[in-house]
Amino acid sequence: MRAVFLLIVAAACQAAAPARAEDGYDLWLRYKPVEPKLRAAYAPLTRNIVIAESPTLDAARTELQRGIGGMLSAQLPVSETATDGSVLIGTPKSSRLIADLRLPLTGLGREGFVIESARLAGHDVTVIAANDDVGALYGTFALLRRMQTGQLLDHLAMREAPASGLRLLNHWDNLDRTVERGYAGFSLWDWHKLPQWRDPRYTDYARANASVGINGTVLTNVNANAQVLTPLYLKKVAALADTFRPWGIRVYLTARFSAPIEIGHLKTADPLAPEVRAWWRAKADEIYRVVPDFGGLLVKANSEGQPGPQEYGRSHADGANMLADAMAPHGGTVIWRAFVYNAKPGEDRAKQAYEEFHPLDGQFRPNVMLQVKNGPIDFQPREPFHPLFGQMPKTPVVLEVQITKEYLGFATHLAYLGTMWEEVLRADTCSPKCGTPVSRTIAGMAGVSNIGADRNWTGSQFDQANWYAFGRLAWNHDIAARDIAEEWARMTWSNNDSVVKPVVGMMMQSRQAVVNYMTPLGLHHLMATDHHYGPSPWVNNLKREDWNPTYFHRADAKGIGFDRTSTGSNAVSQYAPPVRDCFARLNCVSDDDLLWFHHVPWTYRMRSGRTLWDELVGRYDLGVQQVHDMRRTWDSLRSRIDDERFQQVDAFLGIQEEEAQWWRDASVAYFQSISKRPLPKGSKTPAHSLDYYEAISLPYVPGH
Repeated sequence: MRAVFLLIVAAACQAAAPARAEDGYDLWLRYKPVEPKLRAAYAPLTRNIVIAESPTLDAARTELQRGIGGMLSAQLPVSETATDGSVLIGTPKSSRLIADLRLPLTGLGREGFVIESARLAGHDVTVIAANDDVGALYGTFALLRRMQTGQLLDHLAMREAPASGLRLLNHWDNLDRTVERGYAGFSLWDWHKLPQWRDPRYTDYARANASVGINGTVLTNVNANAQVLTPLYLKKVAALADTFRPWGIRVYLTARFSAPIEIGHLKTADPLAPEVRAWWRAKADEIYRVVPDFGGLLVKANSEGQPGPQEYGRSHADGANMLADAMAPHGGTVIWRAFVYNAKPGEDRAKQAYEEFHPLDGQFRPNVMLQVKNGPIDFQPREPFHPLFGQMPKTPVVLEVQITKEYLGFATHLAYLGTMWEEVLRADTCSPKCGTPVSRTIAGMAGVSNIGADRNWTGSQFDQANWYAFGRLAWNHDIAARDIAEEWARMTWSNNDSVVKPVVGMMMQSRQAVVNYMTPLGLHHLMATDHHYGPSPWVNNLKREDWNPTYFHRADAKGIGFDRTSTGSNAVSQYAPPVRDCFARLNCVSDDDLLWFHHVPWTYRMRSGRTLWDELVGRYDLGVQQVHDMRRTWDSLRSRIDDERFQQVDAFLGIQEEEAQWWRDASVAYFQSISKRPLPKGSKTPAHSLDYYEAISLPYVPGH
């Protein structure tokens, strides 16, 4: 009787206990038990797996077993025989059964896959098939994603292939484990302990990337350290490459252009010098002996003080082609960044990349790719798309976005960036003709990583969504940001619509909220010097004119904004004529881009009917209100979210609300001092004087 009583008490306590606290380590691969209705629908998948052996197929088998075990509390054995409910995974080469099914694999390349419900020898089976093992791995994750998000699996007929071949994370990680613009702790790569100690987190990192189709990782900062190319470090790189290989991920390194001098003891790094070309050929041979499937080199040159070919009177094409010739015998790629603004100080920074690279179209080797930021300045909360997209038809162009939120509130501000990247991918370049979105002009996507050694990987729970969204959009440029947000929310928080709907609602308005309280109406680069934390629109004393926020907003007694029309810098001329003509006209350019392209009077009447000044202050006020609303929405989910993750998000939203108010008050105080106009009716006076905000100094913030 006592035993029965104890069992009843234990069961009651378990029922009353809150959801198990989580710390975010599992990301979107939590594989939590599904509801009874889905458990019954998925039950046939618990029969067995029919799969061959290889490192990558072993990863697929382990992942499916982990997923089925977590969601259905069932063990999934491996068998050589297919029966009702079997899952077949592999390729026509690895599986005679899959070969006999003659599935539609033509045109899918090595990374595409099909998932089909099939009839095999009188048995109903589920087949995950591809031309290569890595495609089968991606298909396995796709099937598990359907299950995690509560979709039915009967009559499956999925066929997917990636939109582009390069889907790359750029880690701005240094060899001392600091991370430039990193807000999630130290670097994952423990160089001191490699190659002997291979942290299990490296495998979990690879799993997460493979689950969203990311197939490459640049291990080191674009502000490169040549030491990573020395034999000591190449052995460490090889250990990471070995860990990532089963998951379809190739490693890349950043190349410091002056490496022949710094570690090769040459007197020059001139890309046309025979000894320099020979040095890089030998270095490429050495790299590929250690890492046979090495992806290639990423180069930042002649920008922000980094060495490059222009120091020797050579072009970017000369520098890139020299490295490309060294990599070509091994099938390696050179990815050359188009982020430059050293060449012509005093000119509009938005124009410089186009001016330097557009004339070089067609001059790069076939294995050179040009990596172009989403906008022409520098990962601002909102920018128009970069004018190089669609205008380098003879050069493979990679879209570079920043997953880490250097300009969007670091790790504490909720800013879902799927909406930002959707904007740029769908932007119409009108080149070569209208109806040509950015997504149709690119050969790949690269994302500046937000991953670090923090237990939750990205510094905050919601920043995981940006890692996830990058991978999904790099795989499929056309998937909607809202659909991605819903997938992530279902896998990360709960499959219950009462949680999913409000969480997705928060995510979808979050980035616009940041734009509103930081840089509304096309304003940009108003952040504090160097660390970019907090507002500083008043700064005007930096060495270069185009380092100062005042250079970018150009506020004066008459109005505000940067004139990039024909009466100003004429940056609009770099876009295709239909785009140029719209950006150049006040009655056509969107409110979101208005002050990016125009210097507008404070009294200008906006589409809303308000003056520009009233609209500007109204946007700042709206941004603060939006964060307040997100915080209330999150609080309503208190009983539905595990406590540890709920509390962290709640605290971070509190930080965001305080800092949004700071941004609003400081910016309004400053711009009011310039415009001399009264605040709109109902808008509150800033809490402190302008002098108070200008005196704030916070040099010790992360990511420096």
